[in-house]
Amino acid sequence: MNSLRYPVGIQTFSKIIEEGYVYVDKTNYIPSLLRQGQYVFLSRPRRFGKSLLLSTLEAYFEGRQELFKGLAADRMDLDWTPSPVLHFDFNAENYSLHNGLELHLDTLLRSFEKIYGRQDDDITPSQRFRSLIESAYTQTGRKVVILIDEYDKPLLDIEENEELFEKNQRILKSFFGNLKSLDKFIRFVFITGVARFSKVSIFSDLNNLDDISMEDEYANICGWTEKELLDNFKSGIETLAEKRGESFDFTLSALRSYYDGYLFSDEGSRLYNPFSILKALKKKRIDPYWFESGTPIFLARRIMAMGTFPPDISGQMCTREDLISVGLNDQNPIPLMFQTGYLTIGSYREDTNLYELRFPNREVEIGFYEKLLRIYAPEVNDPFSPFSFSHFKTDLVDGRPNDFMERLATLLKDLPGEDHYEATYRAITYLLAVLCGTKAIAEHNGYKGRSDIEVLTGNNIYVFEFKYNKSAEEAIEQIHSRDYAGRYARDSRTVYLIGANYNEKKEERGLKYIIEKF
Repeated sequence: MNSLRYPVGIQTFSKIIEEGYVYVDKTNYIPSLLRQGQYVFLSRPRRFGKSLLLSTLEAYFEGRQELFKGLAADRMDLDWTPSPVLHFDFNAENYSLHNGLELHLDTLLRSFEKIYGRQDDDITPSQRFRSLIESAYTQTGRKVVILIDEYDKPLLDIEENEELFEKNQRILKSFFGNLKSLDKFIRFVFITGVARFSKVSIFSDLNNLDDISMEDEYANICGWTEKELLDNFKSGIETLAEKRGESFDFTLSALRSYYDGYLFSDEGSRLYNPFSILKALKKKRIDPYWFESGTPIFLARRIMAMGTFPPDISGQMCTREDLISVGLNDQNPIPLMFQTGYLTIGSYREDTNLYELRFPNREVEIGFYEKLLRIYAPEVNDPFSPFSFSHFKTDLVDGRPNDFMERLATLLKDLPGEDHYEATYRAITYLLAVLCGTKAIAEHNGYKGRSDIEVLTGNNIYVFEFKYNKSAEEAIEQIHSRDYAGRYARDSRTVYLIGANYNEKKEERGLKYIIEKF
């Protein structure tokens, strides 16, 4: 019987240890972090263990050695002398309010001012923060530790509100601008976030800020390797396998496909998303849990604006400089997609200094495609709509290509006129196929050319060719002349050839198609 306690949503180190939840030991990183420098920055995706890492560091700097019994840090020669710790958590707050950031800073500052006091003439958050650091040092005689969690959430949450974005940017820059001038009072500063923004310049005064986000030594500091997963959760995986009626290895393979695959350094290990693994093991169900916590929709909007065919998102190339420092207003969202966790390192070419990016796993791919389809065709996400996923999926799985294409043709009629072009309905078809749980292959390179989309289900195969302002006859002829379906000649499944054309002319506007059996 699996008796593991899963710390789903619990980010407090002391609570996990004292109440017997599973803790994957990352305390071996403490000595190297202390040697790293006075100001350290780490970028990792949301729900990836940054908050728990900071809570662990908080417990260490407070000298709570009893919490570390049996852990790596307890076996190391560390200085457990307590330091005053100022922990600023920007996670759980609504920053869409005009004064949301100021209210949150006020709440945080008040909690520490109850301990160290407040100067009467301090008014702004920046003034109060400066006095707080000085007071903590003066009253304790020890240098101050400052931990800042998710510093960029007040910016990412309101990225599309330009006025509020610039206001929050000014507040944060002024607030954190205290750090450099108060060097003599500070022992250690650790800052986490999803992204490091080069053009926001919040930390421009901290020219000695050490970014460890892509350093090999810290590649596995957040997230779990497969060894860590098996060492800590083997009985949980066994329980999940029993519930699914599968072997242990088959279930592990499914978990790997859905939640593994993150890579933050070319020398690092593939990592599992801790949040999703914990949810899957606790609920005994493999589902896309990461997207329950919200997705920056502006990334999907920019991908659509670029006209990028969805399967081409994976395979984008970037330099290291592109990946470690981005601007929120950059038109190309690919580097920010890496920092926010929607893309990860697939491979690295040292001779060109180029990283090939890809979706880390099926959970992220499905989640991002769902957001993208909501922009292309909002009705698809309505379970009560005739254009819902379930209807399209049933059409494909049950071998009803006419119903699928008629449903697609009707859906396209509702799109604004300016949204109709080949890339749009090719993208919608591909996204529908992927999100319906089928195997979708884009632009398969055959011996005579590349098909647009091939969709494979248990009993059926569909080969699509799309045209724009031409004819369905031309599309179906291309499938035949280039023998796109030839590789399925010995397949026992029913093979459908679908040639489609979208005409934008007002009198002929709409999707026409021809369906044949191979």
